[in-house]
Amino acid sequence: MHALPIRALLAVATATALAACAPRKPVTAPSPASDPRNSLKAGLFDAAEYQSNLKVVAKAVSPKGFLGETNSDLAFTGNYVIQGNYNGPVVWDISNSSAPTLVVAYECPASQNDVSVYKNLMFMSAEAMNGRVDCKPGGVKDVVSKDRVRGVRIFDITNIREPKLVANVQTCRGSHTHTVLEDPKDKDNIYIYVSGSSGIRPAGELAECVSAPSGDANSSRLRIEIIKVPLANPAAAAVVGRANIFAGLGAATSHGASPADKAEMDAAKAKGAFTIMIPAMGEEMILPNQFVKPVLDSIVKARGATVATAADSAAARPVVNALVTRMLAAQGMDKPPAVATTVSEGSQCHDITVYPALGLAGGACEGHGILLDISNPIAPVRLDAVADSNFAYWHSATFNNDGTKMLFSDEWGGGGSPKCRALDKPEWGANAIFSIVNKKLVFQSYYKIPTYQTTNENCVAHNGSLIPIPGRDVMVQSWYQGGISVFDWTDAAHPKEIASFDRGPVDSTRMEMGGSWSVYWYNGNIVSSEIARGMDVAQLVPSEFISQNEIDAANTVKWDYLNAQGQPKISWPPSFALAKAFTDQLERKGCVAPAKIGGIRAQIASAEKATGGARNAALAVLVTDVEGSRSCDPAKVDLLKKALQDLQALAM
Repeated sequence: MHALPIRALLAVATATALAACAPRKPVTAPSPASDPRNSLKAGLFDAAEYQSNLKVVAKAVSPKGFLGETNSDLAFTGNYVIQGNYNGPVVWDISNSSAPTLVVAYECPASQNDVSVYKNLMFMSAEAMNGRVDCKPGGVKDVVSKDRVRGVRIFDITNIREPKLVANVQTCRGSHTHTVLEDPKDKDNIYIYVSGSSGIRPAGELAECVSAPSGDANSSRLRIEIIKVPLANPAAAAVVGRANIFAGLGAATSHGASPADKAEMDAAKAKGAFTIMIPAMGEEMILPNQFVKPVLDSIVKARGATVATAADSAAARPVVNALVTRMLAAQGMDKPPAVATTVSEGSQCHDITVYPALGLAGGACEGHGILLDISNPIAPVRLDAVADSNFAYWHSATFNNDGTKMLFSDEWGGGGSPKCRALDKPEWGANAIFSIVNKKLVFQSYYKIPTYQTTNENCVAHNGSLIPIPGRDVMVQSWYQGGISVFDWTDAAHPKEIASFDRGPVDSTRMEMGGSWSVYWYNGNIVSSEIARGMDVAQLVPSEFISQNEIDAANTVKWDYLNAQGQPKISWPPSFALAKAFTDQLERKGCVAPAKIGGIRAQIASAEKATGGARNAALAVLVTDVEGSRSCDPAKVDLLKKALQDLQALAM
């Protein structure tokens, strides 16, 4: 999630003053307008729900002191889920996935408090002004203070019930998110790529921060700060590099308001809402009541009344407008921006997903999607960059398992706005899918959930991960109050939803933040961080799109830990479920005769029942027999043969 600049600006003022990508329509359900998720009953804990091709097995409610604070990202270690929360990390034990138990809720306020893990270490991002180096509540009142932390916290979680803060690594733009990078060539250290989206800190708070133009070698602009963590002494972690992966990029273009936005603005004006045009953004926005009420109340009080009239509102408008205009001028937002030809000096990555096994990373960097070579972890090199006027904010990236494709998400509206309405374009607030060809990104298609959400539901593409269905590219992704969506993007030009879970809005009368912040597959479970409620755990069920054998094969993949932004190479251990899954995929394709499929299944079942030499002989015959189906899908037949041969090796 990212906070829109104007929203942050107005919040501060309230507190202090009172691709060029080729266009292609996304493939969605036949009729999003009739999707069952469109009109679910609202409620915080009693909202109506819709499940398709998965089952929710548990709903854990955030503990006292954390419920009502924003739940953010997730990391996994052993049987534990570590859930970020703006009040500190919350640890759940999911040994019994249908009954998660609270391990510890550790108070350490900041935002976003995104978390990641490596063995006995936990890392947590801090960017807001309220983060303290000692994790205590109360914030930091001074504008410049050594008590403030804006960077990455490091905890020892050897005893996960008692996290111990061992270091605060300060960075120049804070840490909105971060990425743990394991360099296969360096077993003594890990590296952290820091994505910080705040303003550059004053030198009085952090001496190495320099707000000079990005061309200055010492500038903090357009830099990714890189932390090195010595595993033998994590308390000695420090920033060791500042990489500029933006140099030479052109200015990115985006789109304006959607028809739905315009319709809502017109309706608000008709009801008497106060609005303001933000010249620097070229956008009109409805002013929060905090700006309007004090002025209107003073006018009403001055004439000895208690109820505002239309005349009072008319008198208040120029006063409110002048107040906000002065505030915008003080922030340099009162004039239209100059026409840019180069990347903005304020640019930064929102998320960087590393794929160490391939030496690649994907940077979702506000106005651009970037492919990086990370073979040298402290000196990443840009291989390619793309822009797309349909994208408002490049937010996160995911590779497919063989590294031949990459998916970027667009967090249009910052995560706090309804962007899945019927009049919102399906290319906006969606995913863009690219092939990677000769280390270049080649656009293929868009994907957006095939449902219309209400104006009271924040909804846009957000965080997700691969589900290890063998032989396919399947992903689960959060869409805030759009719920979670499981989709197949094996055919990059035609992604298709195959499972989903959604609730009705938190509130039926107004937009209240909620929904799935992030959702990841981990050791057979689909775990979702629910912003307003807690944590959901779901599991796939067989359907026309995914067979039980495919689910069983996926569930043979076991990880000791997982950070979704540190993408692991998925490998499947030998199993009969794997061979059966590939057989199901050949059947689904429809180019192998049913009798032949039936024969392969019978042979696999017979081999599974056999042992030792008899099993090996049966598998050898089967390897030869499946060759006869090669004309259907040679690559899939090769996968099936390899799965059978791996079972042969086990039987020897």
